[in-house]
Amino acid sequence: MTDITRFDTTPRMSQAVVHGDTVYLAGQCGTAHDPIADQTRTALAKVDSYLAQVGTSKDRLLSVTIWLSSIADYDAINQVWDAWLPVGHAPARSCGEVQIGGSGYDIEIICTAALP
Repeated sequence: MTDITRFDTTPRMSQAVVHGDTVYLAGQCGTAHDPIADQTRTALAKVDSYLAQVGTSKDRLLSVTIWLSSIADYDAINQVWDAWLPVGHAPARSCGEVQIGGSGYDIEIICTAALP
């Protein structure tokens, strides 16, 4: 059986979980009430940080789900996303509109990545 390693664990959740060669990140948000582009940059910086903590990086992303509080922000977040993502390393990705837990949060980014 493959070991499971958890990072930044609280009684409710872990920010990152490694199982075998796969990394699962919890949803990452920006700072509440910031403009959507800033929230996106902050959330992606957290993704970078957790991926580095477990020994991988954004060029190893397999799948990403992005939740927006308003789909009207789709173009704005894509500008930040496109600048962040290395060319040729696009993961499978989905994006939808939901009510995000917590007041003032407009984006949540959930990732699955491979270890090198």
